[in-house]
Amino acid sequence: MVKDCHIVWDKCLQTIRENVNAQSFKTWFEPIKPVGLDGQALTIQVPNKFFYEWLEEHYVGLLKKSVRSQLGEDGRLEYQILLRTDEARYKSANKPMNGNGSEESEREIKNPFVIPGIKKVKIDPQLNDKYTFDTYIEGDCNRLARSAGIAVAKKPGGTAFNPLVIYGDVGLGKTHLAHAIGNQIMSDFDQKSVLYVSSEKFTNQIIEAIRNNAINDLVNFYQLVDVLVVDDIQFLANKVKTQEIFFHIFNQLRDSGKQLILTSDRPPKDLDGMQERLISRLKWGLTADLSAPDLETRIAILESKMSDEGLEIPTDVVEFICYNIQNNIRELEGVLISIIAQASLNRREVDIDLAREVIQKFVTQISKQVTVDSIKDLVADHFNMPVEKLQSKTRKRSIVIARQLSMFLAKKLTNQSLKAIGAKFGGRDHSTVIYSCNAVQDLMDTDVVFKDTVQELEKKVSMSLAS
Repeated sequence: MVKDCHIVWDKCLQTIRENVNAQSFKTWFEPIKPVGLDGQALTIQVPNKFFYEWLEEHYVGLLKKSVRSQLGEDGRLEYQILLRTDEARYKSANKPMNGNGSEESEREIKNPFVIPGIKKVKIDPQLNDKYTFDTYIEGDCNRLARSAGIAVAKKPGGTAFNPLVIYGDVGLGKTHLAHAIGNQIMSDFDQKSVLYVSSEKFTNQIIEAIRNNAINDLVNFYQLVDVLVVDDIQFLANKVKTQEIFFHIFNQLRDSGKQLILTSDRPPKDLDGMQERLISRLKWGLTADLSAPDLETRIAILESKMSDEGLEIPTDVVEFICYNIQNNIRELEGVLISIIAQASLNRREVDIDLAREVIQKFVTQISKQVTVDSIKDLVADHFNMPVEKLQSKTRKRSIVIARQLSMFLAKKLTNQSLKAIGAKFGGRDHSTVIYSCNAVQDLMDTDVVFKDTVQELEKKVSMSLAS
C-alpha cells in the first residue's frame, strides 16, 4: 500500500504530541503542512526560515524519532520554506536525518561592485523582501515618513522628496521603511534598478576601490542605479574621502532624476563631522522623523509580527509586553521571540509571569519600580477606599479582602520580605501575610470573577509603572 504524506505526518504528530506541551505543539507543529512523500523522504512545508531553524535546533531528535517510526531507519525529512515568491527550498540533501539536522542550500549573493567591463550590469538590490509597507504599521509616530515613502515609491525621482531623509532613534523602523520603499519600487517598476547599501559597507567598498585604483569603476557603477538607499549615514562622519565620493555620486544621481533615500539617527543639521556642502544637499528634499510608537501602535506592531510568524499569545500578555517595552520596536519583537522560546523550552504556558521574567532581561524598571506602596494605592483606588483603610484594624469584609489582595500582589510583584510587607499594613507579622496570600489563592481557585479582578489589578500595576 502506498502511503500518503498526510497520513504519515498525522501519525508523526501523534508521537510528537506525546513529547511536547500543548503550547509548543500549537506553536511549532500545527502550522506545518505535509507536501510530499518520495520513498522514505517526507517533505514538510514550514512558514519561514526562523521556523525551520528553530525545529532543527530544538526538535531534530524528536522529528527523527517520529519519522523513522513511520518510514523506517532510513526515513528522512525534507523542508520547504514558504516565501512570497515560493522560490526557496531547504532540504536535507537526501541524507538520512542525523544529529546535525538538514543542510540549507544557499543562494549566492552577487557583489554589485564587481563590474565586468561596465556593460549592462544586473544590480542585486540587496533588499530584504520581508520589509514591506504591508508589514510597516502606521501610527502618529511615523505617519509623515510612511506617507512620504509611499509617494516616493509611486513616483521615484519625480517628487519634491529627493532626497528623502528618514531619521529616528535605534529600533524605530528606519531600515524597515527604507527597504519597504525599495521593495515597492521593485514591484511596480520592472525597468528601474534599486540598490540598498549600509554606510559601513559603502565605506569599505571605497577603501577597496582606492586600494585597487578603481574609484572610477565604483562611481560609474553607482551612476547606473535608479534608486539608491543608504542606511545610517551618520557613520560617514569624519570620513573625508568617503564623503567626497558620496557627494559626487549624490549630485550625479539627483541631477539625472534618480531617487535617493537616506536614513540617520539624527536630522541633517545635527550631523557632526559632515561637510557643510553635503549637509546642504541632504536638506534639499524632505526630512521626516520617526518617534517612539504609542501604546496602540505598539500593540498593532506586535500583533502583526505574531501573524507573520504564525504565533498566538494571550491578549493580556500582548498588552503587558507593550506597556513595558515603549521605545524600541526591535526590543518588542525580541521579547516576543524570547517568550515563545522560553515557553517551548521550559514547557510553560505563555502568561504574564513568564512575560515579566523575560522583560526583566530587556529592561530594569519593572522589578526596580514595583513597590508595596504603589500596589496599595492601586488596590485602594480600585475598591474606591482610602489607602489608610488597608492599614487599619477593621475586620469589615470588603476592606479585609482588599488588604489581603494587596499583600498577595506585593509578595508576587516585589522583592520585599514577608516581614517588610506586613510592616506596610499596620505592622502585621509575616504569618498574617502568608495567611492572606493563601486566602487570596483559595478564593481565586473557586471564584472566577475574583480571579479576573486579581489578574486585572496585576496588569494595572505593570501598566501604571510603564506609563
